[in-house]
Amino acid sequence: MIPYPSQGHINPMLNFSKRLSTKGVYVTIVTTIFISKSMHRLQSSSLPDSIQFDTISDGYDQGGFAQADSIASYLSNMELVGSKNLRELIQKHNFSDYPISGLVYDPFLPWALDVGKEFGLVGAAFFTQMCAVNYIYYYVHHGLLKLPVSSIPISIQGLPLLELKDTPSFVNNPGFYPPYFDMVMNQFSNIYKVDFILVNSFYKLEEQVVDSMSKLLPLLTIGPTVPSFHLDKVSPNDTDNDIHLHRLDSSASTWLNSKPAGSVVYVSFGSMVSLSKEQMEELALGLKGTGFNFIWVINVLEREKLSKELLDEISEGEKGLVVNWIPQLEVLSSQAIGCFLTHCGWNSTIEALSLGVPMVAMPQWTDQPMDAKFVEDVWKVGIRVKVNENNIVKSEEIEFCLRQVMEKDSGKQLRINAKKWRELAIEAVSEGGTSDNNINEFVKNLIRS
Repeated sequence: MIPYPSQGHINPMLNFSKRLSTKGVYVTIVTTIFISKSMHRLQSSSLPDSIQFDTISDGYDQGGFAQADSIASYLSNMELVGSKNLRELIQKHNFSDYPISGLVYDPFLPWALDVGKEFGLVGAAFFTQMCAVNYIYYYVHHGLLKLPVSSIPISIQGLPLLELKDTPSFVNNPGFYPPYFDMVMNQFSNIYKVDFILVNSFYKLEEQVVDSMSKLLPLLTIGPTVPSFHLDKVSPNDTDNDIHLHRLDSSASTWLNSKPAGSVVYVSFGSMVSLSKEQMEELALGLKGTGFNFIWVINVLEREKLSKELLDEISEGEKGLVVNWIPQLEVLSSQAIGCFLTHCGWNSTIEALSLGVPMVAMPQWTDQPMDAKFVEDVWKVGIRVKVNENNIVKSEEIEFCLRQVMEKDSGKQLRINAKKWRELAIEAVSEGGTSDNNINEFVKNLIRS
């Protein structure tokens, strides 16, 4: 397993590895040297002995991505140094008791597939975003959807009709960040070599797009890649994402346990999003205006955008709790949570779906606008906020959307729908479910190789 070296890409592969281990597969997860030094293993971690870690260099062993001059420099150097290291690692393991038969790689690192094929390995691309996002990128890469988009709405078989605001940022604004645009397009540069495309989703969640994509690509949905305890409980001690790249705040559990069922708004924008000072202030005022209990994840740098007076104001009276970083699954699984105010990164979205938590969607960039479109209009488990002419979500809009989800009458159907998707997620990964069957098919091909 070779994930792209960031929190949001490591955890889905780690959870997939735990699924494979229940099928008798030995897994080596390969991280960069810097990421390996940065990882915090939970004390409650229950990783089986059949899952091991190894490292390769990305050429930036002291600082990782932050040490590089640019994303382009980082990726090119990682390919140069990482591919050499990966060859050596595969050779080392091939002389061990468990020689490698397959390579699962993050398509942000397409060179890993080329190395695997040099050794005749089964090659599988593991996409950490939903099928619909991968499909629209595939269309752009193959010239089936020309950029800039000239005709609205966008019509692609298997997808709902899309306005520009519903598409990934690299589609609605292709000049937005050229290095990242190149990275998401290069995912498909050698995709014809793969034996499988694995996606962290499940069939009934994206039935139409899966059917359309499967006509073009060897697609297997194998998700949700959420710890088993929260779904089918085949591994009851598998309760959380075992690896974190941020130090955790332990104050949340006691606070959550003191709150009534369904009374807390959970607010998190993941590890990559940075909001403007104005947006942070509007968010704080919107949360305060609702009068609801809330727990808000803000890292140290983001917290500096709020005055001490405003931080104290939103935290007074035990209504609000501001924390640096917490185990998200532990929070989402709490009976106290009534709503998730989220940027709609795919990991956060599928975790909320898996745990039956309705959402207020506040997407920022990359795949998030499209995830939010599905949250509101396809799965009908949440409401997307509206931005003003300056691309700011005002406090009144935040307050309105939170009330729509949290209050009993307006949020009733959203809660019913959220519960339905949780049940379908459990069905998918349980024995005989679509994702379970797909994982079995993948394992059979590993054994044959």
